Amino acid sequence: MYSTAVTDHLRSQPVQGEYTATEAVNLLLAGAPLQAVATREGTLTVHPKAMTVAAAETETETRQDTATLPKVKVTGKAENDAVWATDPYNTDYHQPNSMTATKTDTPIMETPYSVTIVPKEVLKDQQVIKIDDAVKNVAGVMAQPTNGQNSDSFIIRGFQNDTVYRNGFLLPSAIGGGTSKRETANLDRIEVLKGPGSILYGRSEPGGIINLVTKKPQATPYYSLQQQFGSYDFYRTTGDATGAISHDDSLLYRFNFAYEDSGSFRDFQKADKVFVAPSFTWNISDQTQVNFDIEYQRFDETGDSGQSPLLVNVPSIAFEPVNNRPAPIPRNREFGERVNNSNIGDRTFVGFDWSHAFNENWKLSQRFGTELWDLRSKYLFFYPGADAQGNLSRSFNNGLTQQQQYYTTLNLTGKFATGFIEHTLLTGFDYFVIDNQGTGNCCQYAGDFNIFRPTYLTTAPQFDPAGNSEIKGITQDLYSLYIQDQFKLPYNVFANVGVRYDDASSQKQWSYDNFVLTHTGHNHVSPRGGLLWRPIQWLSLYGSYTENFGQNNSLFNSPGQNQVQPQTAQQWELGTKTEFFDGRLSATFAYFDLTKQNIAITDYSTFIPSTKNIGEQESRGYEFEASGEILPGWKIIGAYTHLAYANINKDGLDGKSDNTGHRMMLTPRNFGSLWNTYELQSGQLRGLKFGGGVVGADLSQGDPANDYQLPGYMTVNLLTSYAIKVGRTKTTFQLNVNNLLDKTYYTGSNTAYQIGVGAPRTFLGSVKVEF
Repeated sequence: MYSTAVTDHLRSQPVQGEYTATEAVNLLLAGAPLQAVATREGTLTVHPKAMTVAAAETETETRQDTATLPKVKVTGKAENDAVWATDPYNTDYHQPNSMTATKTDTPIMETPYSVTIVPKEVLKDQQVIKIDDAVKNVAGVMAQPTNGQNSDSFIIRGFQNDTVYRNGFLLPSAIGGGTSKRETANLDRIEVLKGPGSILYGRSEPGGIINLVTKKPQATPYYSLQQQFGSYDFYRTTGDATGAISHDDSLLYRFNFAYEDSGSFRDFQKADKVFVAPSFTWNISDQTQVNFDIEYQRFDETGDSGQSPLLVNVPSIAFEPVNNRPAPIPRNREFGERVNNSNIGDRTFVGFDWSHAFNENWKLSQRFGTELWDLRSKYLFFYPGADAQGNLSRSFNNGLTQQQQYYTTLNLTGKFATGFIEHTLLTGFDYFVIDNQGTGNCCQYAGDFNIFRPTYLTTAPQFDPAGNSEIKGITQDLYSLYIQDQFKLPYNVFANVGVRYDDASSQKQWSYDNFVLTHTGHNHVSPRGGLLWRPIQWLSLYGSYTENFGQNNSLFNSPGQNQVQPQTAQQWELGTKTEFFDGRLSATFAYFDLTKQNIAITDYSTFIPSTKNIGEQESRGYEFEASGEILPGWKIIGAYTHLAYANINKDGLDGKSDNTGHRMMLTPRNFGSLWNTYELQSGQLRGLKFGGGVVGADLSQGDPANDYQLPGYMTVNLLTSYAIKVGRTKTTFQLNVNNLLDKTYYTGSNTAYQIGVGAPRTFLGSVKVEF
C-alpha cells in the first residue's frame, strides 16, 4: 500500500530465524521507510511508516472490501538463486541449475545433455559418508571395489571410471594404487554428467563425469557439529563453520573438519582418518572475487582384498567355473594378512580461483589447483580364483608412492546477440600435469591359503630384493583449447555446440629387467553438439552427439609390450526433461548408445599380469530419474537404468580374441534405487521425519571373460529423525538402518577375481547441532 517510488534504489536485508510473520517482515524492511501491519483476518500489508497503525488497518480493510486479488505465484530466476542453492538451510531435493554440463550456470531444462544432481539434503538424510553411497541415487552409475576398496571407482553407463572432479578440477587416483576414498564432510552436492565430457574436461572416461561441489563461504553465520556412531565400532565427528571476517562482508571464511575411527564387519579391517578443509572468499568489488581453499586428509587404514569366486584349476593358468558364483563362505572372512595389510598416507589439495566481470555480459576467470599424495601401502591380491577345494594362490604387493598433480584453466565467458539469436560463448585453455615417483615390490608369494579353512601368518613376510620392481617416474602432460557456444533460438529452441583440441604426452621410466619406456604423445579433436526444444514450460525434448578423448593406455604397458593407441568414444543420446508442481519435482528420461575403442584391461593369461587392448565395447539402454517434492514435506529421489546391450564387440585390435561377444563386467541389465522421506509440517510432532528406500540390481558378470557372475540383490534402508528448535539452535537426532533385511550381496569386483562384499544390517545414529 505504497508508491513504488518509496522503494527505488533500496535493498532489503536477509532474515533468518523464528519470528512471527509481522516480526519477520519488519526485520526485512529494516532501514526502509515502511512498516508491516497485520489485520484481524491475518492479512499482512506494507505501509509507509508515517501512517499510524490504526489508519493502516482501516485502509487495508477498506481495500479488501473493494477488491480481493486472486493468489498468484511469481516465478523467475532471482539474483541470489545461486546463493540459496548453497545455503546451509536449503532442504530441496531438486536443484534447477548445473555448472558441470556446460561450465556455465545453466538451467537443466535448457541443457541438451543428461546431468543429475545429488543435493546436500539427500546426503544428510542418507548419512552419506562415501561417494559410493551417494551415486546410488544416480541412474547409470554403480560403485566398483578396487585397490583394496580404498579408491573411488565407478561403472558409468557400463564403463569403468576411477577419476572424480572437484569443482571441475581433475582428481585422478594416485598411479600405482593405494589412495583413500575421498571425504564428504565439505561437500555441498554431487553433480554427474552422463556421457563423454572431453569437450570441457579433457581426457576422461566416456561414461560420465562425477563432479564434487564443495561448500562455499557464506556471509550469514552458520555453525554445526555432528557426532555419528554406528555398528562395528564406527565413530565419526564432523564440523562446519562459516561467516564473515570483515564488517562489510568482503572477506568470508568456511571451515570443515572430520575425524573417523571405525572398524568393519570384515576381519582385520579398521580406519583412522583426519580431514580439515578451510576456505576463504575475498569480494574485492562487485565485479572481482577471489577464492582460496585447502584440503588435508590423513589416513591410516587397511585394505580389503574381497572374496573369491570358486573355480577349478587346470594345467597352466586356464580354468573352468565350478558354480560360477562367489564362494560360499562367511562374509566377514578376509583373505589378506593382518601382518601385511595397511594403507597409510596423506593427501593435500591447495587451490585458488579468481573472476572479474568486465560488465554484465563478459567475465574472465582462472582456476589453479595442486594435489599432493604421499602413500605407503601393503596389500594382497590373488588370481585366479579358488579351486574346488578352496585353495587360493595369493601374492603381496607393497609400495611407496609420491605423486604431484597440477591443473590450471583460463575461461572467458560472454553473452551477446546476433540478430534474433542469443549467445553464451565460452572459450578456454587447460593445462594439466601428473608427476609420479614410486617403488614397489610386487608378486611376492603369500603362502598356501584355503578359503574354507584359513590360517594366517604370525610374522611379517620378508621380501626378496631381487624381486623388487621399481617405477622411477611417470609423467603426463595435457594442453587443451576449447570453445563452446550456447545459443537460444526463437520458439524456445536451445542449442549447444563445441569443439576441443588436446595435445597429450606421457613418459614412463620403469626399471624391470633393465626395461625403460620413454616418451609417447597423441593429439585429438573432440566435437560435441546438442539441440533442445522447450515447447512448454514443463517439458523439454533434446538430442546430442558427443565424442571423447580417453586415457593414455601407454602408461600401463608392461615390459616388452607394443604401444597402444589412446582410448576414444562416441555417444548418441535422446531424451526428455519435465518439471511438475511448479518446478518442485523434476523427471528425466534418456536413451543412449555409447561406443568405446582401445580399452586397456589387465591380462592374467601370463605369469606377470600385463595390459592388453580390447578393440571395442558398446553399451546402450535407457535411464529414468526423478527428484523433488511431491507434497509439502514429502520428498523423493529415484533412478532406474536398463542396459539392454553392454557387450564386447571386439576383443583385441584384431577383434578375434576370446572375449568377443561377452557381456561387459558389472553391467546388470536392470538396476536402480528409490528413496523418499516425509517430515511433519505442523502440530506437536513437527520436525519428525521418517523415510526409506531400496537399492537393487540384476545379475552381472564378474570379469570380462564372463567366468563367473555376481547374483542380483535388493536392500531395504530406513530413516527416522527428529529436529528440535530452541531459539536459534536446532538439534537433530537421526537413525539410519541400512540393509534392514540383512541380505548377503556383493558390491562388484575389480578387473579380475576380487569381489567386494556388501555390509550386513548396520545401524548409524547421529546427533547434530546447528546454530
